[in-house]
Amino acid sequence: MKAILLGILGALFFSTTFVLNRSMELEGGSWVWSASLRFFFMLPILFIIVGMQKRVKPVLQHLKKKPIAWIGWSTVGFGLFYAPITFATVYGPGWLVAATFQITIVAGSLLVPFLNGKHTDREGIPIKSVLISSIIVIGVFLMQLEHASVVPVMSVIICVLVLIVSAFAYPLGNRKMMQVVDGKLNTFQRILGMTIASTPFWILLSIYGFFMHGLPSSSQILQTLIIAISSGIIATTLFFYATELVHGNNQKLAAVEATQSGEVVFALIGEMLFLNSNLPSTVSIFGILLVVFGMILHSMKSIRPKPKVSRSTSISK
Repeated sequence: MKAILLGILGALFFSTTFVLNRSMELEGGSWVWSASLRFFFMLPILFIIVGMQKRVKPVLQHLKKKPIAWIGWSTVGFGLFYAPITFATVYGPGWLVAATFQITIVAGSLLVPFLNGKHTDREGIPIKSVLISSIIVIGVFLMQLEHASVVPVMSVIICVLVLIVSAFAYPLGNRKMMQVVDGKLNTFQRILGMTIASTPFWILLSIYGFFMHGLPSSSQILQTLIIAISSGIIATTLFFYATELVHGNNQKLAAVEATQSGEVVFALIGEMLFLNSNLPSTVSIFGILLVVFGMILHSMKSIRPKPKVSRSTSISK
């Protein structure tokens, strides 16, 4: 339960991403700067945090030993995860982005057969977890049904396509980096390493942003700083720590990843408070209840002890 509660708390802080990214888009800020500035701000903050722990050197040593793995999976886990999220705000409001991103709940379960490492049980797709996650996805869909009816079809298609990439990239990059790190670095060290390793991607993106859109406004700089602290540092740390608590148990890992569905609820409330969005309808409220119900089912499933299997009946894969 501790990991799940941490995941929900992380979802609260992470929801600022969707609200503020939409706010910056409405103000005319470029999605490129919304994405890259967040990680540029995160870098010195993480150096200070890990530096105070006197643990920067092990991170640099690990990066030096496996530079290709670090750069590759960090670019996937951070770059291909966050850039599509900010790009999607061009074509849809924050609630739509948050809702569509919940595809990551099912994506995490579908990736299980491809991510089994030496510290995880050899198992296939957890069907029960996928079914429970599907309840959450249905709830998310119902929440946004009335809003989606007024969004242009092409905008919805583009938004969905880029967010599918983001939804698969996040759990893929996160789990692969856990395998690369192999428990040798703590949560802050891993986030610092991934931020450093993904920096080339953000530099290239910001160069594109400079020539295409010019420099960011002071308002966009301030809002991305808030996102960097709330979502990039606090939320990411909470979520990564939660996944590390259950690393090696795919069912519990799926439950932790399912807590991200709370981002939709928090983002919807945030947009109502700060961007004057409409109150949710009865259908949307029913969707919220489905999301919460799905999260509870995941929690109950994750805390059930696994039945012991005798060696004579176990099947290796």
